[in-house]
Amino acid sequence: MGAIIWLIGALVLAGLELAVGEFTFLMLASGALVTSGASLLGLPVWAELVIFGLSSAALILFLRPFLHRRYLTPSKLDTSPKALVGKGAVVVEDITPTGGQVRLDGSIWSARAVDPARTIPAGDHVTVADIDGIIAVVWKD
Repeated sequence: MGAIIWLIGALVLAGLELAVGEFTFLMLASGALVTSGASLLGLPVWAELVIFGLSSAALILFLRPFLHRRYLTPSKLDTSPKALVGKGAVVVEDITPTGGQVRLDGSIWSARAVDPARTIPAGDHVTVADIDGIIAVVWKD
């Protein structure tokens, strides 16, 4: 009977974590889940409470800081032109050995093909291989 009560408590705490999102209730829910498994061994109530307290404290002290670092730190925003490498573009002016233009990420860029002997007609889709100064180096998809 005690295992079911601890399991229900774990579910309630996990549901609270969905509302709060700071990983504290998740650690408490995990402690309740550990205690639910331990209660299947027929331990007295005081031992279950000790197991719940110790497992929850250990999870809060050791796992929660790792989760905070992993999931709550903002990712770095790369606004350099090198961030455009690998993105798709549409040719708006034929790319010839002397140059051309592509629409890349909402703006028009001067472009040249990876293979300078190749001509890519307007309307074709290309992928950016490199950014060379103000020129996008592209290849045909």
